[in-house]
Amino acid sequence: MFAIFASIMTKEQIRQTALRTISLETESVAGLAHYINDDFINAANAVYATAGRLVISGIGKSAVIAQKIVATLNSTGTPSLFMHAADAIHGDLGMIQQDDIVMIISKSGESPEIKVLVPLVKNFGNPIIAMAGNEKSFLCQNATYILNTTVSQEACPNNLAPTSSTTAQMVMGDALAVCLMELRGFSGDDFAKFHPGGLLGKKLYLRVQDIYINNPKPFVLPSDGIKRIIISISEGRMGMTVVVDESKQIQGVITDGDLRRMLEKETEISSVKATDIMSKGPKMIEADALAVDALDKLRKYDITQLVVAENNKYCGIIHLHDLVKEGLI
Repeated sequence: MFAIFASIMTKEQIRQTALRTISLETESVAGLAHYINDDFINAANAVYATAGRLVISGIGKSAVIAQKIVATLNSTGTPSLFMHAADAIHGDLGMIQQDDIVMIISKSGESPEIKVLVPLVKNFGNPIIAMAGNEKSFLCQNATYILNTTVSQEACPNNLAPTSSTTAQMVMGDALAVCLMELRGFSGDDFAKFHPGGLLGKKLYLRVQDIYINNPKPFVLPSDGIKRIIISISEGRMGMTVVVDESKQIQGVITDGDLRRMLEKETEISSVKATDIMSKGPKMIEADALAVDALDKLRKYDITQLVVAENNKYCGIIHLHDLVKEGLI
């Protein structure tokens, strides 16, 4: 067993260890600013210009970082593949195509698998980007571009376990990915195309017209009386009805609250028309607006329904419950 029972840490000792770890890793990340040089810029431009993919490889913890960087690049418009360095020399080299660029991640740049892999990639003629913490290493000496991720100290108390170094690799990968996003002019709409699932996807692509279309569309004419108004609100099950003219142009809305307030004031209701009790200037939203924008509007005005319109022509109603069902809340 580890010497876990030989030393019992106090709460303050645990707190200080955590703070020390954060401090060391913060310093490692800050130090990367000195390594954003011409090699980094040239590597970013090379990846942007290539007709192929960026194949990223590594061994051990660096392989895990490589997979994360691949995931980030793929989701932001840069086609990428992960190739484990050990598997590469046992057949996976076949995934490298002529126009691909290969990025190899290694803290030391001297791992046995890396030393076998690098000459093989060079023989293929593919450019190599080395992400390493030792510019004098075998990997860096044989690379086309070097992304320097040197750290002064691991956060591990023994200065052994990859901690500060893998954090630096992660951040350098993010820096490259964001530069490529900007080089490509990667927009929010592009991001939505690659993230159609889950809450993030819905916020980016789900529109009002995708939701309201299945809801009832209650409406009355300005001259309609109380009976017709009550039936419309009741049948619509939306807590309101919309007052429209003959061409479906929106004149106002009547909510069940408007009805109650009218009944409290009026003793003779037989002659009351929709125009007498409707609220003019209702809160509206365009059908092609994002659903998350509808949610923002509902929250802003502290209401539960919005009238959906196109050029002031009545289309339907979207309710807060619709957005709840879609998981936007």
